[in-house]
Amino acid sequence: MSELNPQDDSQVVLYEVRDAVALVTMNRPEYHNAQNSQMTYALDAAFRRACDDDAVKVIVLRGAGKHFSAGHDIGTPGRDVNQSFERASLWYDHVGKPGGEFLYAREQEVYLGMCRRWREMPKPTIAMVQGACIAGGLMLAWVCDLIVASDDSYYADPVVRMGIPGVEYFAHVHELNPRIAKELLFLGERMPAARAQQMGMLNKVVPRDVLEDVTLDMARRIAQMPRLGLQLSKQAVNNAEDLMGKRATMDMVFGLHHFAHAHNELVSGDRLGGYDAKAMASSQRKPAEA
Repeated sequence: MSELNPQDDSQVVLYEVRDAVALVTMNRPEYHNAQNSQMTYALDAAFRRACDDDAVKVIVLRGAGKHFSAGHDIGTPGRDVNQSFERASLWYDHVGKPGGEFLYAREQEVYLGMCRRWREMPKPTIAMVQGACIAGGLMLAWVCDLIVASDDSYYADPVVRMGIPGVEYFAHVHELNPRIAKELLFLGERMPAARAQQMGMLNKVVPRDVLEDVTLDMARRIAQMPRLGLQLSKQAVNNAEDLMGKRATMDMVFGLHHFAHAHNELVSGDRLGGYDAKAMASSQRKPAEA
């Protein structure tokens, strides 16, 4: 049996409360806040702390440094895909499991499962996005109720390049209309903030130098509302999305996602189709000029 990860998670995620607003900050700026399991579990702990604190009315998720999040960690020195953690769900440990079971069990916990838990937090959440919001970064922004973004932010899900049909928390056709979701997936190109707002994915786009002020002002205004009213309103909208097929779509696509992982391993010996972080970054480009 693998040992539980002994590292202190207090540095990869920072936690602060200002007035009635909890600020949860991803803190791996040297790796553009790429999400390893250590960060994911630290985020879960921070969100639980905010939900348990009656003084907190609103939660803001943000990333330290130049970028919100470059996605899942597929190549930093802190990559910990083979390590065990104290799990948040009843899914068994993925470590040591054969074949496709390894990633299927892991991603039920740290990707699909965690994101669903965070979407259901009983307090309003705001993603404060700057710079890159790529693949797994989209998942973190999409679980939030509102997204406030800098005008230099950009969005992409390039994993089709790996032969994989989008990230595990497949909310593409609910965040964007189906034709634009296909464009995002088929091309794998960066969508600039202005277009993401035009497509309904972002609530507000502002210059980076006022991003924090605008986000916190919004959070403080929300915090003036009754806690139960906010929770019930959030529950109502989330339930409506699920009735429109959001949860069922995710379940279906999660199976396709893991079929693609297994296919890649059979064909190339690599679950990611031969791509590492550097190769994925080099494949990114801005959309062609009209």
